[in-house]
Amino acid sequence: MSHPAAPGPDGEHEPTIGRLVSDISRDLSTLVRGEIALAKSELRVSVKSGAVGSGLLVAVAVLLLFVVTMLSMAGGFFFAWIFNRDIPLAFTWGFLVMTGVWILFILVFALLGVRFLKRVKAPEKTIATVQEIPNALKGKTDPRVTIDLPEAAVSPPSPTSSGKHLKS
Repeated sequence: MSHPAAPGPDGEHEPTIGRLVSDISRDLSTLVRGEIALAKSELRVSVKSGAVGSGLLVAVAVLLLFVVTMLSMAGGFFFAWIFNRDIPLAFTWGFLVMTGVWILFILVFALLGVRFLKRVKAPEKTIATVQEIPNALKGKTDPRVTIDLPEAAVSPPSPTSSGKHLKS
């Protein structure tokens, strides 16, 4: 829908209020879509690293339960050997060696989990651009500053997409 422009005092056509409201609505919609797309692209990497790191730390917690069980059994065999001398010491050493193997797995998983969790970062570009929005609305932006947005964020949805662009 196009709004006819009213002639101004100097004969040029000035946009009508309806046209200005339409432009503002379109620009704000583009801005919001751009911010959402930027946030998604920045958070995608952080979420993956956070998920892998969290998964590794959950594995560490489960393996620690195995270690406690193994140490308890090894301790039980050891005390039985001390008090009874009927159970061979080989069982105790076998459980202690397996406990050491589990501890090595735990250390590797814990180090990897912490390394992946350190990769999680705040969406710095999104935060910076969102902080510029109030200034942009007031017209106080620096004209030299440009923000590169993904093409999907600034292109309007096609009429045949039926809202599919919002589902991802």
